[in-house]
Amino acid sequence: MGAGHSHLLYRAGDSPVHKLAPEVKIISALAMVLCVVATPRTEYWAFAGYFLVLLVVWAIAGVPLRWFAARAMIEIPFVVLAFLLPFVGGGERTQFLGLSVSVAGALAGWNILIKGTLGVLVSLTLAATTSHRDLIAGLQRLRVPSLFITIATLMIRYVEVIVEEARRMRIARISRGHDPRFLWQIGATARGIGTLFIRSYERGERVHIAMLSRGWSGVLPESARQRPGARLWAAGLVPAAVSAATLTVALWT
Repeated sequence: MGAGHSHLLYRAGDSPVHKLAPEVKIISALAMVLCVVATPRTEYWAFAGYFLVLLVVWAIAGVPLRWFAARAMIEIPFVVLAFLLPFVGGGERTQFLGLSVSVAGALAGWNILIKGTLGVLVSLTLAATTSHRDLIAGLQRLRVPSLFITIATLMIRYVEVIVEEARRMRIARISRGHDPRFLWQIGATARGIGTLFIRSYERGERVHIAMLSRGWSGVLPESARQRPGARLWAAGLVPAAVSAATLTVALWT
């Protein structure tokens, strides 16, 4: 786990957000997500406030909005579900653009869409400004069990290896006449997924044995970075504090 490796979502930078201690960013991100989830779905202004907090963090971090927009596409299945709920939901119905939609379904779809989107954006913000080694070190300093640290370390370190293995397998299948556009080729695709799983499992075992033979104990060695003081904690938790204040007002109004 050398410093030269970084995960696919990390965007290197020298901003105050990048320099902030990882444990502070993890706690702040978790607190903000909890605030988003706990906010009543009809408090529309509160969700706008959460998004404004993210915009400020992105501006300080120097990460453009289009970078997050491109990577937020991972939630498309949830977006499709959110747009279907108004039409398949039950209960009271109303007219919208000439269509009959369920009021409860529309609210449920909005709830999934806005909270899911904000949760993804908060996670992307943490990933974009924190290298994989810092993420693991932050979890370790927060006293996360060593088993989870080991799993996260292997997952983050070798996800690119597995993606590259899948790409090579796909090229090999296509070179042998496989065409994934045809339905009758689904069997070969399924077998390829199974083979990738077996290869990944076997490689994971070999890597784990190699790590143990080199003295891996389940924890990372402490870096030279100093523990954050009270001032850094206060600065890093500003987004969480603003989110908590927004949630408080939303619950009491």
